[in-house]
Amino acid sequence: MLSVFLLKLDWKELLMGHEEWSFLLEIILRTFIMFITIIIGLRVLGKRGVKQLSLFELVVIIGLGSAAGDPMFNKDVGIVSSIIVFLVIIVLYSVVTYFIGKSKGFEKLVEGKSICLVENGEFAIENFKKENLGSDEFFAELRLKSISQLGQIEKAIEEISGEISVFYYENENVKYGLPIMPDSLNHTLKNITQEGYYSCIFCGHTEEKQIGNAGICPKCEKDEWVHSSNKRRIT
Repeated sequence: MLSVFLLKLDWKELLMGHEEWSFLLEIILRTFIMFITIIIGLRVLGKRGVKQLSLFELVVIIGLGSAAGDPMFNKDVGIVSSIIVFLVIIVLYSVVTYFIGKSKGFEKLVEGKSICLVENGEFAIENFKKENLGSDEFFAELRLKSISQLGQIEKAIEEISGEISVFYYENENVKYGLPIMPDSLNHTLKNITQEGYYSCIFCGHTEEKQIGNAGICPKCEKDEWVHSSNKRRIT
């Protein structure tokens, strides 16, 4: 029975679906184009969309997953076509990995680079604007690390994986900074009624102010302030 089944089996349809052998060259071109398209799309999406995986690793996973999945349920997709997609992706992976190891510039182009988001207790504004990251989401990440105000942070760096690395001030060096607890930015001030330290809600710039008009932030030119906090981390 098995031999009869094998003799009757349409091997060309099994291996190629409804396509001709000449379509194999087009598969290579299609795979290359989609490989580049996925990289560009994920670069636009930003690190937060690929957290815990490097962008390049995610591209390979998506490509291999699609190549493996389609022929499993789609009769029109031949097995040979999928195997060729696998091979092209593996070759592209090997080539790109080689050049990543040889060139720092190429590595940054493909995978991006780490970016400093907080420096000396204040936002690195220009860097923060470049990232697809909302302040509420960022504050939530910091709170998970037991941070209650920016003055506790010497540097916070977004790694290429999307994770946030934080370097803290020693307790005796903790500064006044922008509080990041929930609802801490709800009551902003433009006029100061009590002397003390105040932080700009947009950039975290902190300075001591006297009673009167709060003025414009010298760093970002905004005019909304909140009471600063000098709480230390509790670990």
